[in-house]
Amino acid sequence: MRTFFLTAGLLLGLSPLSMAAQIYKWVDAQGVTHFDAQPPPGQQANTIVTPSPPAKPATPTSGRTIGDQQTIDNTVKKQVAEQQEQLKVFCEQARTNLAQLQNNPRLREEVDGEMRRLDDTQRQERISETQKQIADNCQ
Repeated sequence: MRTFFLTAGLLLGLSPLSMAAQIYKWVDAQGVTHFDAQPPPGQQANTIVTPSPPAKPATPTSGRTIGDQQTIDNTVKKQVAEQQEQLKVFCEQARTNLAQLQNNPRLREEVDGEMRRLDDTQRQERISETQKQIADNCQ
C-alpha cells in the first residue's frame, strides 16, 4: 500500500499538469530580472504566458496510401530510366558525329534541297559545338 501511494505521488508530481504553473517576471531594485513560480511580495510582477505544445501533425502520408506512393515511385523510376536511355542514344550519336567531323575534311550538308560543302571554319565550329554538347551532357 505504501508503494502504491509513493508511485501515485511520483506520477502526479511528474505529470504535465503540474508543470503548467504560472511564471512571474520582475526586476528588482538593482535592475536584475527574476523569474519565479510565485510573485514577489510587495512588487509588481508580469505573468508570462507559457506556450502550449504544438498540435500533433496530420498523418505523415497526408492521405496517400502506401500503394499510391509505390505507384508514384515506380512511375518516376520509369521516367528516369527513359531519360537515361534517350541521353545514352544522344551521346552515341554525338560521338559518331564528332568522329566524322574530325576525320573527314570534305563534309557536305543539305541546305534547302541542295548539297553544300562545309568549309574549314564551319567544320571547326561544328566540332567545337559537338564537343561542348558531349562535355555538357555525356560522361
